[in-house]
Amino acid sequence: MAEDELLPKGPSESFDIEPPLLNQEVPGRDPVQSTPGVAPELDPERIQIALEKAKKSAAGGERLYKSGVIAKVDAENRSLKVIRLETELAAARLELAKQTVLSQQSRFDAGEISQSEIEIARTALAAATAAAQSAAARRDRAELDAALLNLSRQKKLLALGSGRKSEVSRAEEKVAALQQQKN
Repeated sequence: MAEDELLPKGPSESFDIEPPLLNQEVPGRDPVQSTPGVAPELDPERIQIALEKAKKSAAGGERLYKSGVIAKVDAENRSLKVIRLETELAAARLELAKQTVLSQQSRFDAGEISQSEIEIARTALAAATAAAQSAAARRDRAELDAALLNLSRQKKLLALGSGRKSEVSRAEEKVAALQQQKN
């Protein structure tokens, strides 16, 4: 009798256990990328911890892909997340270097430190600027490569009959937008 109570009574009622939706992506939103309205986190220590976790996840992702547990796209997204976090870390370090130069400049103006100490801070700022620019270029290149790879995948899926024209056009739009940003 208890089993009969668990079964749905009518066709409009569903079972308590529903299978997960296969297509859970929201169109126009990259699941790895952070939300565009939120400012990136500026705490280098926290970003460094997240970067280490992402590196381990990316290394594990390659292993999981080779054993057939996850898709190649998931492994690539893990690697792309590492590159994005490296860019965030470089930007956070740049911001920290800018703040250090400002505080050192005010201390120099007050006569608390020597000229050589402010020059050290400016040199660190120049190094942080170069590292941030390099990381941003590496991220832009990686995102463009990922978008091009996605476009070719979507075209192949469409040719095989498994894809949708809307997915191909969305991938083409993303490639065009990234190429426009590059120029």
